[in-house]
Amino acid sequence: MIQAITETAFSIFVQTEDNRINTSVASTQIRHLVKFTNDLDKSVYYAYGAAETIKERATSITIAYNTTPDIYTGKLKLFPAGYYKYEIYEVSWIGTVTISSGNAPATEDDILTPVADTKGVVHGLVTMGKMYLAEKDGTQQVQYTQRQAPTETNYIYYGQ
Repeated sequence: MIQAITETAFSIFVQTEDNRINTSVASTQIRHLVKFTNDLDKSVYYAYGAAETIKERATSITIAYNTTPDIYTGKLKLFPAGYYKYEIYEVSWIGTVTISSGNAPATEDDILTPVADTKGVVHGLVTMGKMYLAEKDGTQQVQYTQRQAPTETNYIYYGQ
């Protein structure tokens, strides 16, 4: 399970190499498209990692926070806090990896045309799970104000 906080960057550490689909290209030609689906309102967010490192045992994907989200640079504004389902899709390139509009699929169903070596292809789902997005301190939807204790005795009478 991924633990994250609203309005902050977070890193995902997942196993992707054991479920890798396109083994005909080097891992340097692979990137991962992450899909977040809010459990409560079913809103969907997509992002490639702002930074991604693929190793044999684990893949590290960093998602940045920004008020103006951008799928291709890994900037998201996840809201509201709560539980999300995440799905990670493998995207591979034959030529130069270019994560930008027109060169990288924006969703798991996106097919880029015309076909070219510089355009990424989604091969399928490699892992999925749950993420808990906690609210940043001071931004909670319900906030309480601590009042000073009264200096005199308070009596509560039955029936009043």
